[in-house]
Amino acid sequence: MVKIFIWTVVVITVLGLVLALVLFLIAKRFRVEEDPRIDEVEKAMPGANCGGCGFAGCRAFAEATVKAGNLDTNYCPVGGNETMSRVAAILGYEVKEKAPMVAVVRCNGACGKRPVVNDYDGALSCRVKATLYSGDTGCPFGCLGCGDCVEACQFGALSMDPETGLPVVDETKCTACGACVKACPKRIIELRAKGPRGMRVWVSCVNKDKGAVAKKACAAACIGCGICAKTCRHEAITVTDNVAYIDYGKCKLCRECIAMCPTGAIHESGFPKPLDKAATKARILERQKKEKEASNE
Repeated sequence: MVKIFIWTVVVITVLGLVLALVLFLIAKRFRVEEDPRIDEVEKAMPGANCGGCGFAGCRAFAEATVKAGNLDTNYCPVGGNETMSRVAAILGYEVKEKAPMVAVVRCNGACGKRPVVNDYDGALSCRVKATLYSGDTGCPFGCLGCGDCVEACQFGALSMDPETGLPVVDETKCTACGACVKACPKRIIELRAKGPRGMRVWVSCVNKDKGAVAKKACAAACIGCGICAKTCRHEAITVTDNVAYIDYGKCKLCRECIAMCPTGAIHESGFPKPLDKAATKARILERQKKEKEASNE
């Protein structure tokens, strides 16, 4: 009995050693050499693994960046220019600085501006609500108010305002990872350039209905009148599908469009002084009057 036990142990031990040797030879034969720079790049990353770069995580980003041979298409929004400079130094690539981005909410339909037409009594999820119907208010394009964007943000940069029922972005915490953009089924959150010293202007509405319909649904809706586009001297504003859009690459931050917007759909942020809308509008109208007179001469 003892001999059987001993032989059993010996056979199992020998078999284990043989299998270990076989596995070692197979691993050595099919081993894939990995570029050591991948580890270095991964260490230089912020480690958020948020997917804002378009890859599954920091490791996947590092692998893709090393294989790409340049930094033309790969960028880490969380780490920003500082992180990308470190990555460029590791890989010996050139890197172009990008303007810092921030999330903005393109809906100004606060509770008092959009009439409630439905009473939702289901799961508190924007995505679930969006699959069932257009929302609680008369605007089928506006924020659904369940806070999916808040839950998606890993950096605590979003919160729901209990008074307006809309999400609020804390730009000091926003990393422009884009998680909130992906989480919003209504696509009302957009990543825009922070602008010089944090100054920026945008249209806080995505309603594509015609003016009268949009205005009835929300008192703060863009009605597609085109006054802002005609006012802008920098060709930064276009009106498509009955809603205006400001190209932040062309916008000179003059804020004249804000003064002329009849519904208050155009918003601003980061300016040191509040805009004197009345004075600005008067100046614009006077300028337009002189331009018209000059063209008639």
